[in-house]
Amino acid sequence: MKHSQPSITQFNSTVTSEMLSLSFLALSLFSISNALSLPKTLATTNTTSTTNVTSSGTLGPTSQLNIVNANISPDGFSRSSVLVNGVFPAPLISVQKNDQLTLQVVNQLTDTTMDVETSIHWHGIFQQGGTNWADGVAYVTQCPIQQQNSFQYQFNVGSQTGTYWYHSHYRDQYCDGLRGPLVIYDPQDPLQSMYDVDDASTVITLSDWYHTSSVQLGEIIGAGVTANSSLINGLGRYVGGPASPLAVINVQQGLRYRFRVIGLSCDPQFNFTIDGHRMTIIEADGNEVNPVQVDFLPILAGQRYSVVVTANQTVGNYWIRASPNGNSTDNGMNSAILRYNGAPVQDPTTTAGPYQLAFSELNLHPLTNPAAPGVAGPGKADVNYTCSWPELVILVYIQRSSLC
Repeated sequence: MKHSQPSITQFNSTVTSEMLSLSFLALSLFSISNALSLPKTLATTNTTSTTNVTSSGTLGPTSQLNIVNANISPDGFSRSSVLVNGVFPAPLISVQKNDQLTLQVVNQLTDTTMDVETSIHWHGIFQQGGTNWADGVAYVTQCPIQQQNSFQYQFNVGSQTGTYWYHSHYRDQYCDGLRGPLVIYDPQDPLQSMYDVDDASTVITLSDWYHTSSVQLGEIIGAGVTANSSLINGLGRYVGGPASPLAVINVQQGLRYRFRVIGLSCDPQFNFTIDGHRMTIIEADGNEVNPVQVDFLPILAGQRYSVVVTANQTVGNYWIRASPNGNSTDNGMNSAILRYNGAPVQDPTTTAGPYQLAFSELNLHPLTNPAAPGVAGPGKADVNYTCSWPELVILVYIQRSSLC
């Protein structure tokens, strides 16, 4: 019996002397937080940098990210894209708890049919300790990185651990390809007894993919924009297209795998399942949780989960499905392959389901109660500051107009 998947519901500006006077006046009147500060440096690309790269292409805490244009065809359709070091998804950045990250981002973009400025946001990283200048949000915490310029992001991940991602935060540019995983490993992970394998091979990215650039898509008014395909670990198929290669996740029968599933989506939500295999959630958005078993996992844009999957089925090939907004997974659409060692190299013939254990966020509880920060009570805020609306308007105007 076949089971259907459950549905889940620069600008350039000339800074006049008057504007500069206003800027200095404003700075003398108010105390501006680091969140509104300028980037530390905007160096030329002649700087040198040491890059830690593993044999699998994984980047370490000190690395260089070259932002380039290249033609790729992840679903069989070729288009110009915006990539990190020429690959999609962007390379995994693999670090450990308390690591200091030094990431040199070099803008080598040349395709003027798309945006040629950029910035990178480290999604989910707190940026505590005075490094919110490195948060990567264009026109908010930094000016965009211009062509043939570079910017060095420096921050410490502190006590954060878990699954994160990074992406362009300049307009809709990440939809053109600048998005990838970032994992902070914990050598003392309190749940490590639950799994045997947790490495680059168990990171699973889910992406929507468009055959048209984000600049062109952004000009569409009054009509919805639908992705041409879904990519799992950068590979997929589209309706009417060729039977392009699909991503393969290899497993050894009897082992337990920590799959880090990341929603790199620009728009749709995905319903993630693995035929014949139950999943145990142990992390949500960088927070360890009490283990919860599910048969399907809804993943919205930016969400990340770690699930433990035991390779306890007959040696063979099994469909991994990531249905976007309830769309079909027939003929390998929106799919990848879970392949046991020893199984033939072919598409699976498995059927979806059964789906007996439903997912509910209400069932997710932190493994350790973090408690609310600060002291409860009137006037007990960490910082008490009163800012009038005119002051806020001036600050925003300065940040957006005169500093970039």
